[in-house]
Amino acid sequence: MNQHSFRHIVVMGVSGSGKTTVGEALSPLVGLEYRDGDDMHPQANIDKMAAGIPLNDADREPWLKQIGQWLADRPEGAMVGCSALKRKYRDLIREYCPAVVFVHVHGDFDVLHERMQHRPGHFMPASLLQSQFDTLEPLEEDETGRVFEVTRPVEGIAEEAAAWIKAGA
Repeated sequence: MNQHSFRHIVVMGVSGSGKTTVGEALSPLVGLEYRDGDDMHPQANIDKMAAGIPLNDADREPWLKQIGQWLADRPEGAMVGCSALKRKYRDLIREYCPAVVFVHVHGDFDVLHERMQHRPGHFMPASLLQSQFDTLEPLEEDETGRVFEVTRPVEGIAEEAAAWIKAGA
């Protein structure tokens, strides 16, 4: 990666948007480790979501701090999948890792709801998708990030995101 490329990346979006799939495809293209932020949730959060109860800000705060710290602990760079639905959640991650950038994987509710219905073994039920869309605050102009639509093949999204990341633009 060149000296101008982004080194700390959050692949963000609502549940079912393909954060893990895109992150895993993007990781080798940019030479950064990828970790699924779902793996960092405390068991209480997983149990709550599995029961169909949306997380609140207090539930998310320690998880977001852990994600920010995980990124900050990797000065060589890293990527993590994290919903990062609200500006204040992204700001909290930035408190730990100020240079973080966001790859927002975005899609239509109906497309994502259909995907979630056919996703075996995930703790997040499709019934919570609307609450995630209700919570989602798009990236603002002063946030470094870019939106990638999920209607395209994963490889195309990953290649376009990699070019953007490497350019540091």
